[in-house]
Amino acid sequence: MYDNVRKPESDWYEAGYTAPRTDTAGTGCYDSYWSPSQAAAPKKKPHQGLKITMIILGVLVLIIASCYVFAGRGREAISGDGEPGQHGSVTLPREDTDDDTTVTGKNELPAAPTDPSVTMTLQPAGGSALSLQSVYAKCLPSVVGIHADISRSEYSTGTGVVLTSDGYIVTNTHVLDGTKAVTVTTSDGTEYSGKLVGADAVSDIAVLKIEAQGLTPAEFGDSSSLQVGDDVVSIGNPLGEQLRWTMTNGIISAINRDMVYNGHSMTLLQTNAAINEGNSGGPLINMYGQVIGITNMKALSTGVEGIGFAIPTASIRPIVNALLADGRVSGRVSIGITVGAVSSAASEYYDLPEGLYISAVAEGSDAEKQGIQSGDMLLAVNGQAVTTTYDVSAVKDGLKVGDTVTLTIYRDGKTFDVDVKLVDTNDIS
Repeated sequence: MYDNVRKPESDWYEAGYTAPRTDTAGTGCYDSYWSPSQAAAPKKKPHQGLKITMIILGVLVLIIASCYVFAGRGREAISGDGEPGQHGSVTLPREDTDDDTTVTGKNELPAAPTDPSVTMTLQPAGGSALSLQSVYAKCLPSVVGIHADISRSEYSTGTGVVLTSDGYIVTNTHVLDGTKAVTVTTSDGTEYSGKLVGADAVSDIAVLKIEAQGLTPAEFGDSSSLQVGDDVVSIGNPLGEQLRWTMTNGIISAINRDMVYNGHSMTLLQTNAAINEGNSGGPLINMYGQVIGITNMKALSTGVEGIGFAIPTASIRPIVNALLADGRVSGRVSIGITVGAVSSAASEYYDLPEGLYISAVAEGSDAEKQGIQSGDMLLAVNGQAVTTTYDVSAVKDGLKVGDTVTLTIYRDGKTFDVDVKLVDTNDIS
């Protein structure tokens, strides 16, 4: 379901994501999307057999031009002499490697039991705004550091937020991806071994459990009441454990930013509070000392500064409660295909019909069983023409797992319809 990307040989893990375009970014759709480059067509037409190769190369150009990185995957690879490598740059898709950086939510952590009686609730802001010093004093005890071992020479660092006094912790899924063991460090320096309650790759939200008592739970505020210009702070572990418990401040720069993350659309808060590697999973906090978001990524490109993102608590709450109750999030429908828009110039040059290019078909999906192939063009869903991923989302709205959609497919000069059952995102790879 996900495009493969290669891990950089670096001390900090950075994952490249295409900047969302208004005509290609998906919203509320849990299939995967990619955005080919809009580069002008070459002067001479290549042979028909080179079409797919040229389109894939276009993807690489766009990823190089603009990318988003996890705000703190903090993955380190130690070289033979014990010295860390240089900071990584942009990761590129590779189809010839089993080593990919797509976040799957899979890891080898020991499991913690679910507990439906534990829930995350949101509180309205009340009282007077606090000083920066008071916000830090109130919230620091609710922030934890996360060290996740991946292999003997590789680990990731991140941040987490205390949900309950007995040790439920909220963090980002990508911090835990592929890890074998997790150490959680509280603000007083106490270390605990963490177990996994559940990790959701689509929302990038995970819940850990540590055996502790007397922790200070964070107060979670309602992100739906935020306005552009509201003051906020971030507390976390930028660049890993050496700079633990750093606070940075800024404002809410924008609300409802639709970003493509891990092949899915996320609606995030944008902030100019400094967010760096190691901040992932940490709190974005209002001036009442309430967590109103979980930081998870930042923009990284030449000349770009002060563009960080956080998952709003209004989106986090149902995910956390589902993980606490069942260890997973169910009911999100997927066709099981990875699609992306092709520019009109490319469509005209390569003599392709208007539609979306299918770059991958999820293993185990009904789309795979019905013979949908990578390289097909998706022209319509249920008779409605689709030229953007928004179009696919609109057709799927209101449908449920098990419902059937009719896909109009173009392949090798022929157009035909295929009936495909929608599947749960948890049931496909």
